[in-house]
Amino acid sequence: MGETNGGYLGPLHQTVATTATDFWNDSCASDELADAMVHGAVGATTNPTIVLEVLRKELPRWRDRILAMGREMPTGSEVDVAWRLIEEMAVAGARQLMPVFEREGGRKGRLSIQTNPEWYRNAPALVAQAEHFAGLAPNMQVKIPATRAGIEAIEEATFRGVNINATVSFTVPQALAVGEAVERGLRRREAEGREVASMAPVCTLMVGRLDDWLKVVAKRDGIVCTPGDLDWAGIACMKRAYGIYRERGLRTRLLAAAYRHHMHWSELIGGDVILTIPHAWQRLFHASDIECRPRFDDPVDPAILEGLLRRFPDFRRAYAPDGLSADEFDGFGATARTLRAFLESYHQLLALVRDVLLPNPDLG
Repeated sequence: MGETNGGYLGPLHQTVATTATDFWNDSCASDELADAMVHGAVGATTNPTIVLEVLRKELPRWRDRILAMGREMPTGSEVDVAWRLIEEMAVAGARQLMPVFEREGGRKGRLSIQTNPEWYRNAPALVAQAEHFAGLAPNMQVKIPATRAGIEAIEEATFRGVNINATVSFTVPQALAVGEAVERGLRRREAEGREVASMAPVCTLMVGRLDDWLKVVAKRDGIVCTPGDLDWAGIACMKRAYGIYRERGLRTRLLAAAYRHHMHWSELIGGDVILTIPHAWQRLFHASDIECRPRFDDPVDPAILEGLLRRFPDFRRAYAPDGLSADEFDGFGATARTLRAFLESYHQLLALVRDVLLPNPDLG
């Protein structure tokens, strides 16, 4: 480990200072983002689950604002108030990141805000909301799911100048569909003489959620495998997608999300990728003695990879470039589980806003 400006250069700061790898804070909570930026974070992200967690942590800070929003929108529904809240949280995070955005000429320093999870089948609605979100701040990045409709929306939103971050994405086929959709959108912009140099599209692979799904499959189907092997599934897909991206010259940057263990950081150090890390994991990594060195180009153990491919049809579908068609994205196990989780968090968020605007009289 080294030092910078007379201080200790922690493992995450060392990751971004000595390799092509960047990291984002996996939350828009202001205190957590501020701390992450001290350690080298150059972006942040949100989703319905994250916004709900932030609101629960910081409800005293936001309660009066929610009530004020209700007064400002006297005919607005709790849905209207919730989305105003989501937007204000995102704009606040974007404001914190603006110095990075300006320093990096727009290539970094962005805040990702997620589109309505209820619209995962509705491309026009996703595009319209993406354009609206992009206008909230110059450094806003918009998360669109890598569903069948989402791929269509990603191309169109990119064409319209929206910096996208594809989410609800777990597999090599999804990552490739996203990268190609972005290319189509960029080429359409270029054909009309529109600017593309400042655009910074991103495709997330939720590596931990693929691991989660295969563990569900193993338990459900009684599949026995060596302990720890399933922790490599998401990493293997991330590394394979990255290699194909480089072969094809795709201009989208890959991002790893959904952390479950240190290898989702340590095995991905050195790639020209983004790691979006929850604050709790950042603190664990800072306190660890794991060596910070480039490992991205290290292949996954062939024996582990062979076992995953042999035992798990869904891993074969996730790992093969043509393992899933776009029509199959929505029904893939990890996709369905994640969409359901995001929808549940979204509805819990609406309920929390309702409890502030319309307290339950039975509770006193």
